[in-house]
Amino acid sequence: METPLCRLAQEVAALAGWRRYGLAFLLGALLAGALPPIDLTLLIFIAFPGLLWLDEGSASSWASARLGYVFGLGFFIAGLYWIAAALFVDIGSFWWALPFAALGVPGLLAFWPAAALLTTAVGSSRLRLSPNARICLFVVAWSAAEWGRGHALTGLPWNLVGYAWSGGFPGSLLVLQSVAWFGIYGLSFVTVLAAALPALFGTLSLLPLSASRRAAPALAALILILVPAAAGAVRLQLLPMISTATWLRLVQPSIPQSLKWDPGAAEANFQRLIELSASPAAHPLAAVLWPEAAATFLIERDAARRAAIAAVAPKDGYVITGALRANPPPGPVVQVWNSIEAVDHDGTIRARYDKAHLVPFGEYVPFGDWLPVRQISVGAIDMSPGPGPQTIVLPGLPGFAPLVCYEAIFPGAVVGPQARPGWILNVTNDAWYGRSSGPFQHFAIARTRAIEEGLPLVRVANNGISGVVDPVGRLVKRTGLDDITYADIALPEAGPLTLYGRAGDWLFLMLLIAGLVPVMIRRRRSAA
Repeated sequence: METPLCRLAQEVAALAGWRRYGLAFLLGALLAGALPPIDLTLLIFIAFPGLLWLDEGSASSWASARLGYVFGLGFFIAGLYWIAAALFVDIGSFWWALPFAALGVPGLLAFWPAAALLTTAVGSSRLRLSPNARICLFVVAWSAAEWGRGHALTGLPWNLVGYAWSGGFPGSLLVLQSVAWFGIYGLSFVTVLAAALPALFGTLSLLPLSASRRAAPALAALILILVPAAAGAVRLQLLPMISTATWLRLVQPSIPQSLKWDPGAAEANFQRLIELSASPAAHPLAAVLWPEAAATFLIERDAARRAAIAAVAPKDGYVITGALRANPPPGPVVQVWNSIEAVDHDGTIRARYDKAHLVPFGEYVPFGDWLPVRQISVGAIDMSPGPGPQTIVLPGLPGFAPLVCYEAIFPGAVVGPQARPGWILNVTNDAWYGRSSGPFQHFAIARTRAIEEGLPLVRVANNGISGVVDPVGRLVKRTGLDDITYADIALPEAGPLTLYGRAGDWLFLMLLIAGLVPVMIRRRRSAA
């Protein structure tokens, strides 16, 4: 019996020309709306069925690839438009890079969805897959493409589909608990599978099936969401929020990016940090936390300012600040790191961490000997990478895993091989991106790392969003974007080591293999 959904699927598949690609672009943009800060998670149940119905009308595998490319273009333009905002800080120097930031980056990333649809089309054609098996192959291909996007070259695992549960949609925190078991890539797999299954309504309605058989895709999709949500609810009940006796101060100076590196504003910027840090505290503080590159001077080469920092450090505590670090004096500056440094009350630098995952064209220029461009961030010297994740242990403070800026977006690359830390510290700037969706997405992504690792996350941003979440992602404290403020919080207690913390992405690999089982079954039947 032909149903309205069946007719809609047929009409969508029959679209051609600009209507076909225009709808693909729109569906990709709708998918971005499922992510923070819009948080309309249910849009995934429109975007993916619509894409698969459109693909039913593809005349060839390459037509499927083109469709996936346009869908990806809409998704990445809508989801990553804020990258271009960084150029407007110095648009006079970087106007030429605006088309690349606004369209070139999405254009390159769109090849991943194109590859997912190409793989689905080739596999479906050669193996003569049933609609069910085709859905499974698509989910595996899409999820593998997300993993590839997060690892190829320097990787950019931003706005993975699983992050549709990282924002404010009702009940999303329950589903987000799944990352404690199989990580954000695994949650993307489950989410895409649940969202793609309703595409079967377009074909099952034409078959002589019972009503229960026709409703099977909707029931399966519902189970794929409700079971993780129920398990997440149990996890939240079993892990109540517990605060430690360690008090921290998060300092958010909200210094505009246009003034951050202005020599004329340097002293005023520094004094704002000092004044916020020196405000009276209701509880003894273990550390005062400053954001990424809060110290725009070289701490180890500036004794006077280092003494000023030491003066606002808690007694027996520290100021832990993002800072630029150079090779040791007295020689000239020939190497620079984007670092976190801990200064005690005596002015001694007690620990440091150098950012390992640098931003291409922001902190260094790939193939700089051949490309006639300079990085967008300040300085003529490319940043040097640090050795990677580690745990910093300081007397009087639980050991912590330091992360600078977008290092927090890389799942499985948060905790080093040393002793397990008690919390995660993420310092960042984000003032580059103004009041765009970028800072909201960044906060939601960092929050997910806390759940994956079972560790509280403390995030200190120049202009926001700063905040603290506990080991299951519950919000303890959050500042407003562009607020000039500080916040004193009691550090939440760490949770138990998670399954993802033990196994990493191996469980995601098992999900991919499980997703291929229907495809392999269909292949054997075809061979017989």
